[in-house]
Amino acid sequence: MAFLCRKIFTAMLIYKDKPMNQIVSITRNQHIHLPLNEMNESNTAAKRTATAKRLANTKNMDYQEWLEVRKQGIGSSDAATACGLNPYMSMLELWMIKTGRVQQQLEDENKGVAPLYWGKQMEPLVAEFYSLHTNNKVRRVNAVLQHPDPDKSFMLANLDYSVVGSDDVQILECKTAGERGAKLWRDGVPLYVLCQVQHQLAVTGKQAAHVCVLICGHETKIFKVTRSESVIEHIVKAERYFWECVETDTPPSVDASESAAKAILQLYPAHVPLTVEDLSQNENANLMFDQLIKMKEEIQHKQECFDQLKHQIQMMMKEAERATFSRGSVVWKKAKDSIGLDTKALIKHQPELIELYPLEKQGSRRFNIYTD
Repeated sequence: MAFLCRKIFTAMLIYKDKPMNQIVSITRNQHIHLPLNEMNESNTAAKRTATAKRLANTKNMDYQEWLEVRKQGIGSSDAATACGLNPYMSMLELWMIKTGRVQQQLEDENKGVAPLYWGKQMEPLVAEFYSLHTNNKVRRVNAVLQHPDPDKSFMLANLDYSVVGSDDVQILECKTAGERGAKLWRDGVPLYVLCQVQHQLAVTGKQAAHVCVLICGHETKIFKVTRSESVIEHIVKAERYFWECVETDTPPSVDASESAAKAILQLYPAHVPLTVEDLSQNENANLMFDQLIKMKEEIQHKQECFDQLKHQIQMMMKEAERATFSRGSVVWKKAKDSIGLDTKALIKHQPELIELYPLEKQGSRRFNIYTD
């Protein structure tokens, strides 16, 4: 699977290296212009006539019902994850969701930080802005679509909007990006969004899509994504592998992400006492263990070097709060004093409190390395 991920990543980079696909960048008080600077892959394939199947009507469907329908396949917003290109979710976490081991986390809108909620609220405004500045009419697609080829029936798509009456583009994907996500859009459409849109084009048989993104609430960019048969071919292969993992209940490849770490602990939360998995005859496992030991030693060495340099700079700073250098600066200041509760002393004097106010803390598995 790692090989497939690299193939998709390479194909995406080749695709992005073509003349950039931004149509229009609009900020407040900025004049609007529409130079059609597109990414056109030479594509000799005939225009597709196959129509995607309507798997489910979503007009009156609540969010939980929609999530259940999505379990029947790989949706367009799942595509990058299934291909190992999503910076926010690992393949293993998505596999846990698709196999019903965990429920997809719904945002708590009362917390005030809910990007999915605000993205959904802003979506009609982004679409309205797009129509106003491109003269393209758009229409909601209230359905979960399915690839018409039975061999690719696991490929689903839930489009934001279809573009009506345009020979040039047929799909509109609306996005919002905050401060964290804005940097991903500096060089064009992020890889995970390109993967999502190419998946939509694969399912629907359409030729091109527009991506309209609202960045930090005040800047709007519109990009054109043209169908790429080479990218779609790699996406289909990767998604097929992932869906086979779902159908056979086999965990997919893992990566280095925090999402994968969380999913592993959810999948295997506790050990069986006194059990041993003997990997001493597994050549690949022994190679990984040797690499693990080597990397641990390298990390320890680099940490020691880092700490020594930090200490030397601190000695040069003395009482100064900030030190500046030709390429940046460091800040070294004391945190504010605070008063906390000495719970150990409190429980010692009033042991009955632990029975009145118990707080259970679940233990988690620790990964320790031992060498002979």
